[in-house]
Amino acid sequence: MKKRKSSRAWIERHLHDEYVKRAQAEGYRSRAAYKLLELQEKDQLFRPAMVVVDLGAAPGGWSQVAERLVGERGRVFAMDILPMDSLAGVDFLQGDFLEEATLERLLALLAGRGVDLVISDMAPNVSGVSAVDQPRAMHLCDLALDFAHRVLRPGGGFAVKVFQGEGFDDFVREVRGGFARVVIRKPRASRPKSREVYVVAGNYNP
Repeated sequence: MKKRKSSRAWIERHLHDEYVKRAQAEGYRSRAAYKLLELQEKDQLFRPAMVVVDLGAAPGGWSQVAERLVGERGRVFAMDILPMDSLAGVDFLQGDFLEEATLERLLALLAGRGVDLVISDMAPNVSGVSAVDQPRAMHLCDLALDFAHRVLRPGGGFAVKVFQGEGFDDFVREVRGGFARVVIRKPRASRPKSREVYVVAGNYNP
C-alpha cells in the first residue's frame, strides 16, 4: 500500500511539475533539457560547430539542446543501449559505449575529427537502497569519465550527472586531475530533494 501511495504521489508531482509542462509546450523530450540549458547559461559548454557526444542519451532531451546549440556545422552523436526515436541533426548509435565495436563505429563517423564535449545525464535503475544505488551511480560516472579520456581533444569539456554521497569527493578529485576548470552545479530544474548535481569540467589536459 505504501508503495502505491508513493507512486501516486510521484505521478501527481510529475503532472504538476513546471518543467514537465514547459517541455511538453516547447517540444523537448524530457524536463532534463532545462538542466542542460542552465548549465549552458552559466558555463558556456556549447559553441557553434562543436562535436558533442551524449552518453545514455535516450529519450533525447539533452541531444535536442546540443543539436540546437552547435548548429549546422556541428555534430551531435547520441549513444544509448536503449532505442531512441530519430532526431534531425543527431547521429544515434545504439549500443554499449563500453564495447569496442560501438567505439569503433563512433570513431568511423568522426573520421579523425576530435570530440569537443562529452555530456552524460545517465543514472542507474534505482532499487531504493542507498548502499546499492550510490555505487552504481558512481560507477556510471567513472565509465563516462574513462570514455571522455579516450575521445576528447585537448581543451575539450565534460559534463556529468553525479549523486552526492560515498565516492563523490573522490570522483571530483579525479576529474580535477584531467581538467583545468571544474565546477559543481545544481540547476534549478533539478528537484530540490534530489542528491543530483552536475560536475562541469573544461580545458581538458590529457
